[in-house]
This record gives sequence, structure tokens and C-alpha cells, in this order.
Amino acid sequence: MLIRWLARSFFLLIALCCGSVAQALPTGKSQRTVEIEGVALEVHTYKPPGYAGGPLLISLHGLGRNAGGYRDYAVPLADRHGLLVVAPLFDRERFPVWRYQTGGLVRDQQAAGEFRVEPKEQWTGQLLLGLIDAVRAAEGRPDIPYYFIGHSAGGQALSRFAAFIPNAARRIVIANPSTYLWPSRSARFPFGFGGLPDSLANDEAIRRYLAQPVTVLLGTADVGRGPDLNVREDAERQGPNRYQRGLNAFRAARQAATDRGWEFNWHLVEVPAVAHSARRMYSAPETGAALFDRPQQ
Repeated sequence: MLIRWLARSFFLLIALCCGSVAQALPTGKSQRTVEIEGVALEVHTYKPPGYAGGPLLISLHGLGRNAGGYRDYAVPLADRHGLLVVAPLFDRERFPVWRYQTGGLVRDQQAAGEFRVEPKEQWTGQLLLGLIDAVRAAEGRPDIPYYFIGHSAGGQALSRFAAFIPNAARRIVIANPSTYLWPSRSARFPFGFGGLPDSLANDEAIRRYLAQPVTVLLGTADVGRGPDLNVREDAERQGPNRYQRGLNAFRAARQAATDRGWEFNWHLVEVPAVAHSARRMYSAPETGAALFDRPQQ
């Protein structure tokens, strides 16, 4: 009886540890549901034919929540660089703006005084780290290196992820977002560090943010002011359009690091003549450089 009990316990432990991605990702395009800390995420994946154990690329969708499309946009990158692509879906019902674009830190972003911050284990960036762990377990490679790329709303999410979630990403590519987390306490969260508790907004927190391996990837023709552009007062202070906001955010970050003598690991990459198109941004040769090279600034 003891042997049977030990055997059942062993297999239960294996099932719990492996979760819903126990099998390696198949070659080509696929889709599955991954459960992370009780949260079920639909993920769209791609593994190139002849995949030889290359890095993992997490691709974050925009406002349209079309995760399958953001997997597809990354296929040429995956084929060219031997990447494993995973594009999670953050649906609108469970992940509204405060929980997706701005990371789930603060629910009531209109509150006065110091914000009430949600429990850290519930921040959306923790789900991204859990997803990476799940893919690593499925592939049997606990040390697979990983990269992030996010366009528009996905870029907004990565701006806050880079600031507040300790991670080991090789590079975090923020493409054409509507707003950025400014490296300053003069703007209130989610546009800056203002209003957050000291532990999240002190000089050390901002220093860590500027040391992150961030690439600001901008389409030079992304200058429209369509209905999806954030036009709140704090957003407008960042610039009149996405292209200008990206330039301003990068320059402000570089200046903040220079003024304080801090490490600065951000890069700026521009994609000529591309507007607010994830497909064209992902397929541009500059995007491969943004991920894997050290581009000129």
C-alpha cells in the first residue's frame, strides 16, 4: 500500500510540475492553452522546420488582441534566426487596459495621492515569466534564452514590464506604442513613476529601468492621430504622435542616465517609411537588427 501511495504521489507531482504544456511544441504553427498560477492563457506558437534549439521570442499583440496574427508576423524572424515563437492572448475581458498595457500594478489610476498597488504576484508580467518557465519545461531546456517584442499595446505592456519585473531577457523590443513609462517621478503612473510607493519609484528603481536591454523600435511614418492613439493630457505631453513620442522617450531616458552617470542599455532603431503596421514592422530588416545586433543610435 505504501508503495502504491508513493507511486501515486510521484505521478501527481510530475503532473503538477509539468502543467498543461508537458509536450514539446510541435513543428510549424500550433495553439494550446497554458495554465499559469490558475490563469489559463491561450498561446499561439511556431517552431521552424529543422529547429535546432534557438532562443525563445515572446510576441505581444496590439489593441486588436490578435495573438495568432502576432505569431504569424514573427514567422519570418523565426525562420531567419532559428527562433521558437510564442504569442500569448491577453483577452479584453480579463485583461483590460490597466491589466495589459499598464501591467496590472494599479487598478484605479485616477486616484489622488499614493496609488494602491495590486499584489506583486498578480502583476501581468509575472504571467509572462510563468509562460517562459512553462515553455522551457515543455522543451526540456530550463536555460533557453528569451527575447520580447511587442507592438502598439504590446509595446506599452513591455515598457512597464521592463521597469517593474525583474527578468533575464536578452532584449525587450518596444515597437510603436501609444505611450511610454517616462523615467521620471514628475509624471504619474502609468505615464511615469509618480504616485507609486518609494520602493517602486526611487532612484534605484529608475536606474534599473534604464539599465534594461530595451530597444525602442519606431516606424518613421507612424505620425497619424487615429482613434487608437492615447490623447489624454499626460500622453500628449510625450509628443503629438507615436513616432515623436518614441524619440522623446528615448532621449529623455538617455539624458536621465547621462545626468546621473548610470548605465544605459537602451537602443533606438528606426524603420523608414513604415506607419502603424505590425506586419511591416516585424518584416523589416531593422527589426532583426533590433533584436540581435547592437544597432547604432
